[in-house]
Amino acid sequence: MSVDTVPLASDNPLSRPSVLPFGLPPFGDISPEHCREALLAGMAEQRAEVAAIVAAPGPATFENTIVALERSGGLLTRAWNVFGNLTSSVSTPRMREIEREIAPVEAAHDDAIRLDPALFAKIDAVHTARHEAGLDDESVRLAERYHLDFVLAGARLDEAGRERLTELNQELSTLSTAFGQNLQLATEAAAVGVADAAELDGLDDESIATAATAAADRGVDGYLITLLLPTGQPVLTKLRNRELRRRVFEASLTRASAGEHDNRPVAERIARLRADRARLLGFDTHADVVLADSTARTTAAVDEMLASMVPASVANAEAEAAVLREAAAADGIDDLAPWDWAFYSERVRAERYAVDTTALRPYFELDRVLVDGVFHAAELLYGYRFAPRPDLAGYHPDVRVWEVIDADGAPVGLYLGDFFARDGKRGGAWMSSFVRQSRLLDAQPVVVNNLNVSRAADGQPTLLTLDEVNTLFHEFGHALHGLSSAVTFPRFSGTAVPRDFVEFPSQVNEMWALWPEVLGNYAKHVETGEPLPADVVRAIDEARLWGEGFGTLEYLAATLLDQAWHRITPETEIGDPIAFEHQALESAGVSSPLVPPRYRTTYFQHIFAGGYAAGYYSYIWSEVLDADTVEWFKENGGLRRENGDTFRGRLLSVGGSVDPLAAFRAVRGRDADPAPLLRRRGLAPAA
Repeated sequence: MSVDTVPLASDNPLSRPSVLPFGLPPFGDISPEHCREALLAGMAEQRAEVAAIVAAPGPATFENTIVALERSGGLLTRAWNVFGNLTSSVSTPRMREIEREIAPVEAAHDDAIRLDPALFAKIDAVHTARHEAGLDDESVRLAERYHLDFVLAGARLDEAGRERLTELNQELSTLSTAFGQNLQLATEAAAVGVADAAELDGLDDESIATAATAAADRGVDGYLITLLLPTGQPVLTKLRNRELRRRVFEASLTRASAGEHDNRPVAERIARLRADRARLLGFDTHADVVLADSTARTTAAVDEMLASMVPASVANAEAEAAVLREAAAADGIDDLAPWDWAFYSERVRAERYAVDTTALRPYFELDRVLVDGVFHAAELLYGYRFAPRPDLAGYHPDVRVWEVIDADGAPVGLYLGDFFARDGKRGGAWMSSFVRQSRLLDAQPVVVNNLNVSRAADGQPTLLTLDEVNTLFHEFGHALHGLSSAVTFPRFSGTAVPRDFVEFPSQVNEMWALWPEVLGNYAKHVETGEPLPADVVRAIDEARLWGEGFGTLEYLAATLLDQAWHRITPETEIGDPIAFEHQALESAGVSSPLVPPRYRTTYFQHIFAGGYAAGYYSYIWSEVLDADTVEWFKENGGLRRENGDTFRGRLLSVGGSVDPLAAFRAVRGRDADPAPLLRRRGLAPAA
């Protein structure tokens, strides 16, 4: 499809910047057709803007080339920020159709810009002269980033190479869209139906009501257990019916691996095309391409870190399995199965540490966790206040909007919260932006957090698990990264940092979930108002290492699977993708019948339909920085405004405008020490 001449109706609400506060999109006025029209017109408009940059007379300068590129694509960015978020949160058949149509067109559009020899010649000239041009540090870094972006995108290829790269990118874009859509539909279809409430023995009344509501929403009788994105499903911790546990586990494990929404051939084709593209770009593997723009830099560095954790993780998981076999044997089960693990692990936690995570849920009511926990910590640490804006509408009735105000009363931006699972919403939890902060564009941030919490029955409070509480604090850490941004150029705004650094600030923010001053403010019984007892808090801390063997091993298995898929070469024989998966896990020493990967190939959305291809290691890589930073906060008095100002001023606010490890050193005063992480995960003795 050509985007050379695409008309844009004057009444299209995306045709101009929104007049709502902070540029919040007027969601109620925007249809899928408006998005389609604006995307196509936006691509044509940006192509014209880039053509003008190339044709500009005189030598290339930072202003007429790099800054001009930063200013280009306003309509396209506006449209993508809306459409991309809506396809993740409120997808419909028509939106999925548009997504499939637009994906290859958008890939071709990006290639037309990044593979333009004349444009790259100008960028190269600015890059060469960057230190003699009198530029400030952020501008020098922007010239360097544009140059690297274009080089890694193939700007140095010859004409035949550029044509081949364009073909690869278009097919990859189409396939990634197909993978994500297959997974969403397969996950919805894999929900487990239950006819008799007696089979739900072990679930509390609120969870049973949620299953009844899910069935009613689908128009089916009985109860419906819907699935979340990872392999492990929360209901497995409480279901006493072993056969139902098996059904739920196997439904999760086999998603998108057969039938109409089979992702096996899609994943294989994606991996092979990425290998072809890496070879074309002069790299050995796709992982090498990804690592070239990361803080890790090399696959060897990633391998060294992962390999150092495997033996202890396997040993810890095997030790946990021995304990669970004893617990299961007491129930007459002599063949512990993977669908038994979560159930007996929860029992051991309750018996050994007096921690029943399900019994904690009445202390974690969603709004109280959000307002009195997440927001409260942000106010104490950064001075941010969150004022509800019921006058501003989100893109779905579930979405709520808050205005964020700094300690001095200055407006910061908008925060949107979309916390409930529903059909048409992809699994998992994430942060995204509708507007990115930029002094160049005079823009303040509009960010959104998405979770997939099960909605309570009408009139009942929504209660969170402890894991969901941590997830909310984690995703809000990403939101703080976006809200705290104070950069000139949109290329560096907020979370626009290397993939293996972006999880670091969000993981740090998890520390406040159980910080006494924060926990005591939000963890109150939903009916009585009584605080979470001090002995329970102590037990939670004492139980911290229980389950770390399983958690670390399932994560490492997924990470090493990601690396295996993205270390193939064009010559690699794959065969059946599931057999390839088994061999990869076996070779890495993380194959366990009781501990499957956190994500298997067919539902590994992060790497086949997200931005984490060859980068899922980022979570543990970032956790090294996170654990060391937690030590820094503790050494300096914890939840103090002075600490927050330092962390925000030296790290959160700078986004990608400085080297990320330099930003870390500006806070910590040195390079990261891995010892705190090893102790946290039980991989080294406590200090």
